[in-house]
Amino acid sequence: MEKSLSSVLIVDDTPFNIDVLLGALDADYDIIVATDGPSALEILHETLPDLILLDVMMPGMNGFDVLARLKADPKTASIPVIMITALADADNKIKGLSLGAVDYISKPFNVEEVKVRVKNHLNLVIARRELEELNRVLEEKVRLRTLHIKLTQETTIETLSALAEHRDPETGAHIRRTKTYVLTLAEALKSHEEYKQTLTADYIEKLVISAPLHDVGKVAVPDHILLKPGKLTFDEFEVMKKHTTIGYEALKVAERRLGQDSFLKVAAEIAYTHHEKWNGAGYPQGLTGKNIPVSGRLMALADVYDALATKRPYKLPFPHEKTVEIIKEGRGSHFDPEIVDIFLELHEEFHNIAMKYVEDDENAFPYIKKDV
Repeated sequence: MEKSLSSVLIVDDTPFNIDVLLGALDADYDIIVATDGPSALEILHETLPDLILLDVMMPGMNGFDVLARLKADPKTASIPVIMITALADADNKIKGLSLGAVDYISKPFNVEEVKVRVKNHLNLVIARRELEELNRVLEEKVRLRTLHIKLTQETTIETLSALAEHRDPETGAHIRRTKTYVLTLAEALKSHEEYKQTLTADYIEKLVISAPLHDVGKVAVPDHILLKPGKLTFDEFEVMKKHTTIGYEALKVAERRLGQDSFLKVAAEIAYTHHEKWNGAGYPQGLTGKNIPVSGRLMALADVYDALATKRPYKLPFPHEKTVEIIKEGRGSHFDPEIVDIFLELHEEFHNIAMKYVEDDENAFPYIKKDV
């Protein structure tokens, strides 16, 4: 019979017992021998066997003491230990099992019984390792699948965003800035009691992934309106306002295919509600206060900040200080008061974000002088 790859540590101070156990097991397993507790612990610093046969009655450090030390050490805690002893009373068996032994063999022992018990426990060790490896493989598959799903989401968003960017050259940099503004606000707001349950890590991730799709409906707005350098007429503005509904309806179609937990649920919310106002004067639904989803409230401020602070076909940019003042004036009318308060604490960070993306949209910040 071919020798197993498993190893067994025998800990016993009696040479006769060691010889008997060696005779029973040496042909099938790699055997390590220690004649006392301290020697066993020293061996275990260097080598971790698959199973330990541990005598109880040893001078100095008895088997119970050794067992307690083994189970207290994370390196050795999972190694199965079979106690071998002449102390066959129930109390000692209960003590050994309570300390973590997996089995108990009484002396004088039957060699065949020892062989069978050792084999059974080593089979359990092998099965546990195979299960651990299977779990590791499954976890890796789940990790890779999750990465694939995330990549699919990001690719979908990049594709849809690219459509909007193709129609409106300013949209690309605007998307990158507003996405970062939303993340900044959400991270600061999530610790507030009222928002703890909503602004979870998962929701914020979906929010940030979805933010670039807030203006995707603009792909359906005619160029003479979308790119008009002057003020829109009433009729033109009515057409422009439809980008919220168009974006929402397109994203809802995709959401129904992917399910309610899809990131597109949040994307559809943002597309539909980012032009709503706290006082109900927004569009397309005229929602008020907290009837507006938090995603729409966050994007409303981020969107307006970027529109004010950057150059558009119809306007020059406002300086940062003027932009902050206008948003402050919109507290409780255009914007959620609590979100404005957070913004006022973080407005310099908004300015830094805008500066970070200057290279993406150099025409949006003509008042910034760059080094040549």
